[in-house]
Parts: sequence; C-alpha cells; structure tokens
Amino acid sequence: MAPPFPFLMTLLLAPFLFSSIASSYSFKDIQSWCNQTPYPQPCEYYLTNHAFNKPIKSKSDFLKVSLQLALERAQRSELNTHALGPKCRNVHEKAAWADCLQLYEYTIQRLNKTINPNTKCNETDTQTWLSTALTNLETCKNGFYELGVPDYVLPLMSNNVTKLLSNTLSLNKGPYQYKPPSYKEGFPTWVKPGDRKLLQSSSVASNANVVVAKDGSGKYTTVKAAVDAAPKSSSGRYVIYVKSGVYNEQVEVKGNNIMLVGDGIGKTIITGSKSVGGGTTTFRSATVAAVGDGFIAQDITFRNTAGAANHQAVAFRSGSDLSVFYRCSFEGFQDTLYVHSERQFYKACDIYGTVDFIFGNAAAVLQNCNIYARTPPQRTITVTAQGRTDPNQNTGIIIHNSKVTGASGFNPSSVKSYLGRPWQKYSRTVFMKTYLDSLINPAGWMEWDGNFALDTLYYAEYANTGPGSNTANRVTWKGYHVLTSASQASPFTVGNFIAGNNWIPSSGVPFTSGL
Repeated sequence: MAPPFPFLMTLLLAPFLFSSIASSYSFKDIQSWCNQTPYPQPCEYYLTNHAFNKPIKSKSDFLKVSLQLALERAQRSELNTHALGPKCRNVHEKAAWADCLQLYEYTIQRLNKTINPNTKCNETDTQTWLSTALTNLETCKNGFYELGVPDYVLPLMSNNVTKLLSNTLSLNKGPYQYKPPSYKEGFPTWVKPGDRKLLQSSSVASNANVVVAKDGSGKYTTVKAAVDAAPKSSSGRYVIYVKSGVYNEQVEVKGNNIMLVGDGIGKTIITGSKSVGGGTTTFRSATVAAVGDGFIAQDITFRNTAGAANHQAVAFRSGSDLSVFYRCSFEGFQDTLYVHSERQFYKACDIYGTVDFIFGNAAAVLQNCNIYARTPPQRTITVTAQGRTDPNQNTGIIIHNSKVTGASGFNPSSVKSYLGRPWQKYSRTVFMKTYLDSLINPAGWMEWDGNFALDTLYYAEYANTGPGSNTANRVTWKGYHVLTSASQASPFTVGNFIAGNNWIPSSGVPFTSGL
C-alpha cells in the first residue's frame, strides 16, 4: 500500500522547507556536536547534508535537530519498507514485512508526539517514547530473523535510524524529576484522580459502555467486535465488560483509554494459539495486544494454547503507555507475557510459562504477582528475558513482593530453573522482596550465548526470601549485583522506576509506591 501523496511530497520537498544556512555552518561545528553522541558518523553525515532553520547554539537545539533527523530517516525507511512488499515471496516474508509496516508507523507516531510542541512532554516522557521507537525497530528486525527471512529483505537504512535514535536517547538522558503527563488520562469518571478506591468488578460492569456475552445477552458476542467498535480516542475511560465464557479469538486494542474487565480469573477467558512454530512472528502471535495508551485489564485470563513445542507463543502483548493490569492471569509456555514497550504496571496477577515467559523492553513493574513455572520439554526454565538494546533506555523488568514457584504438577528435580537470561546487550531485571521457591538454581541466572552481555547487563536481587533466594553461589558476572540497602533498591520501586504515583492512583488499582 503506497503512502498518501502529501506525505511523499513532504519528504521530497523537506530540504527546501528550511531557510538554508547549512553552508555557513562549518563541518568543525557539526563534528564538535556529533562527538558528544555514541554514533558520531551518521550524525555528521546527515547534519552535513541538512538545511538548518537556525544555528545550533545549545544542547537543547542539538537534541531538537537530532530528533528531526531521526524522524526524517524513519519516514524514509518506512517508504523503503512499503517498497519491499512486491519482493515478499512467501508467507513468512509477508508476515515479517507486515509487522515492520506497523512498527514503523508506531515509531513515527512516537517521534511526532515527542517533537510536537503541543504535547509538552517532559524528559521522562521523551526518554520513554524514544526507547519505544528504538524497540519497535528492533522488533521489526527480530521478526525477519526468527522466521528465517534472508537479510536482503530487511528494510533498508534501519541501522542508521537506530543509531540516530540512540543518539537522541543519549542527548536526552540525565537526572530529571518526573512530572505528571499534561494530556488527559481519561480514567473512569466515577474514580476521581488520587482516589485509591478499589475498582470492584460489579461497579465497573454496571458502568460499562458495552457488554460482551457469548450467550447474546450483551451488545456483542466477541471481544474483537467490541474492541474494534470502540472509539480510537476518548476523553473518558471506555469500559468493555466481558462476561464469563471462553472467547477463542485474536484481539488488538488500538484505541486509547480502553478498559477490559471480566468476571474473574478462570471465568472470563480470551484464548488463542498463534505461534512462531505455526508460522507467525512472536510480535503477531499475541492472543491479545494493547497498543493504545492508558489501557487497563482486570479480572480476565489471557491464554495461548500453542504449547511448548511451538516455541514463541504470546498470551498478551502490551505496547500501551501507562497501562495497568489487575487480577489477571497470563497463561502460556514460551514467551507468555510480552512487556513490549512503554510504562506498565501489573498487580496481583498470575503468569504461567516455561522459557523467557516474561520478556520485552518496557519499563514494567510486577507487584504482588504469582509467577508459575511449567515443565518445559528442554528441561530448562528462564523466567525473564529483558530486551534493552541501548544503555540509555529507561526500561527494565522489576519483580516486587511477588512469588516464584512451580505450577501444579511441576517437578523441580527434573528441571533447571533460572530467574532470567540476557536477551539483549543491556538487559535489566531486578527481583526485590520476592519469595523464590526451591526450583531456582543456586546460580540464579543463565547465560544467553557464552559471554554475551555478561558485563553490560544489569541483574540485581534485593531482600528476597525462600529456599531459592540464597545468593552465596550466584553467578559472578560483572553485571550482576546483590543489593544490600534500601537506597540501592529504591530506584526500582513503582514510585521511582515508572513514576507510578502520578498515574496509577487514577486507575483505582491499589499499589505500593516504595519498597
């Protein structure tokens, strides 16, 4: 599908839309700015060929220009991705290509939101959205690799886009205070900001905008139909109440401020069976995915029944900023819960799986959750696989005040179980004040591939309990840490890591801000 004509013309005419003073801006000046970034070469190349509407006099000016460059190159790469369509010769290539089209679209949306002066985002918002933009491009590439698509089909110039995004992350980073988002969060009108009253299912259901019921007693009989009919953007919370039943379908929530509420774990079940073994990408295998911001799910089971033999098979994927999950169950085997990107909070949830079953590159905190290991065919379990590819991404998986144990029927004597392994170079995962059962191997953590990422990852444990929590025989990697004080662990709390005090209270979901 070709992009609209005005978009093409904007790209073609972009160099002429600036009052060109680039010729009077010396390469030495450009070089001095670009040397402050991790990837100076693409910075120098694109700045040298860029027409400025005003000189770069400050770091703030340089960040704005760098953001504009990243956006322009992402738009060019999106055009190239569109052009790859005719080259896709089989179902695998088409599947990976379709993911990339969507992921480039999301990347450009995030960059536009960051640059837009009307957004009035703060440094934390910017770092989050830039982290997401970079994660989207990595996900695009991963889809091609996992389906065995040849390198020549990969979207052109994506490597330079990722480097330019890394430069912007580096320029924007710093010790900064989180400020509440300036946009309307649109939480339920019956829950006032700051009100921590528990959202009971009956209360939510009675105030629901629409009802889904398999028996025909609601407006819709499928969750997908209700979600697809929901407004794309709403000033208030749009609530979809899903009555008890098993809903075998695949759902993607694109609208903002949407809430799915069911009748409870094991009662309202949304299930699917897509998998990499079945020919789809990990990204597209999710039974339910949320990409619209401000998503909330409560009292629902999300399930993927593809089974361990089909490898990656996601039950739920979230790329929703400021998303909240309360009293939900995520059931699968490999890659059950995909915390893909943005800021996420999970409270009192159950997560079942075998390999890398909590994975992704969001800033995600799981609090008071039950993490259940299932017996895998390869006899090795890894609870987490965090995907941070850049040291300046403000992402990580934090497990707080939770429990890691075996699912019903699990036999720990026949399995080696680990807290995680480094999917990407800067993988960051922290277990705090969590009960670790005897299934956890004394080493605690497992390598991904030889020495890969062992010096650059950040793995930490703080004040955990249970027979699997002894750190005496843990790995001795440079990137592994045993935290011994509250001050060391404090940066990873809900209040600090995802600034939850500013946005979780309005959801009505209870939480602990500190340790």
